[in-house]
Amino acid sequence: MARDTTDQTPLSSVQDLTDYIAAGNKPRERFRIGTEHEKFAFFRADNSPVPYFGDASISALLTGLQEKSGWEPIMDGGNIIGLAEHSGMGAISIEPGGQFELSGAPLETLHETCRESNQHLATLREIAEPMGIRFLGIGGSPKWTYAQTPQMPKSRYEIMTRYMPKVGSKGLDMMYRTCTIQVNLDFSSEADMRQKMRVSMKLQSLATALFASSPFTEGKPNGLLSWRGDIWRDVDNRRSGLLDFTFRDDFGFRDYAEWALDVPMYFIVRDGRYHDCTHVTFRQFMNGALKGEVADPAPTMGDWTNHLSTLFPDVRLKRFLEMRGADGGPWRRICALPAFWVGLLYDDAALQAADELTRNWSFAEVAALRDAVPAEGLKAEFRGHALIDVAREVVAISRTGLKTRGKLNREGQDESIFLAPLDEVLAKKATLAEDLLSLYHGRWNGSVEPVFEDYQY
Repeated sequence: MARDTTDQTPLSSVQDLTDYIAAGNKPRERFRIGTEHEKFAFFRADNSPVPYFGDASISALLTGLQEKSGWEPIMDGGNIIGLAEHSGMGAISIEPGGQFELSGAPLETLHETCRESNQHLATLREIAEPMGIRFLGIGGSPKWTYAQTPQMPKSRYEIMTRYMPKVGSKGLDMMYRTCTIQVNLDFSSEADMRQKMRVSMKLQSLATALFASSPFTEGKPNGLLSWRGDIWRDVDNRRSGLLDFTFRDDFGFRDYAEWALDVPMYFIVRDGRYHDCTHVTFRQFMNGALKGEVADPAPTMGDWTNHLSTLFPDVRLKRFLEMRGADGGPWRRICALPAFWVGLLYDDAALQAADELTRNWSFAEVAALRDAVPAEGLKAEFRGHALIDVAREVVAISRTGLKTRGKLNREGQDESIFLAPLDEVLAKKATLAEDLLSLYHGRWNGSVEPVFEDYQY
């Protein structure tokens, strides 16, 4: 998230919180695709991480992009921490370890998404090249230890860094040493949200398997295909993972709001200052828990919006749905991830087919699959079959959905062309992580250093 919200609208009831989320309902013709992708910045000379400060640095990249784009700088304590397009059509932010993120504009087609990614990466290279900086597109930091990874001067991250070790064993690795590709998608009603949330929550582990690309940690294989997926198994289980109530047929906006109310907060912002609120839940905050601790202790809509952005379930509900299961990856996967989900969720027949396929999957079965996928990938067993069999069926549903959408580029191609990286995975029966491991044990001669050259942006 590039900028924390400061909406001063007062809150008086749980219904206010529910209504905020429900206001995301929009007619189908206004459905959009918002794609986010992160990448690791490194110095080409020695594959070392890029610090925040200095002539060749994360801050210098942000400043250069601001001068070139004219986007508004986002500041925190006098430091530039992101950029925002003036009309809300996109933002650039930095993750805790300097991972560089584009939060793309809400666009109508995947063709536009790919053009946006191309333009962003081309502009970024133009600024980064004179500094000797390149970017790595995989899901986990392959070489640097936590101690070697730079820390960005961002107030919310300082609070999170202190808090994470108290609630899980892998939160700091999540913050500082992983990258993702995500897509944000719309819903038209509570019923539409419910169906999309149910389907995508059940299939999120399949996305983790298909996009697995984090098999290295600190210079050697870590025994996993998606280290990032394994990390999310123990970050902060009160605010992340699978949500069992989303499997119910009567799940709605209120259920999500009630769950979010009982998750500990990270912070509130008052007069530009971040206050650590990790000792109270939002419900306790609503009941006056911060009176006497901070000025203006009454909760606001900005506080609720910020709180929703600090929740990390596999599918996150705000005024749209965020698909959060995939590792980061090379450029073609920036297009493939949103294509996978758009095909499944933005065509009624495809959504119904995916819902029918997963309808009787139990919470226990999906949780077991989530546990197995980081190590086993598409070889994980589900109901007596390898997950790759399910993957073939789901990708076929997605392809049909994309073709039915009929969004063509100038060459007359529909959006299903962006599923090509997944077709390759299914044809080879091997994920990108397995390709990387083959290279490590083969041409790379037991070194992860070549990954910086072969998978750079």
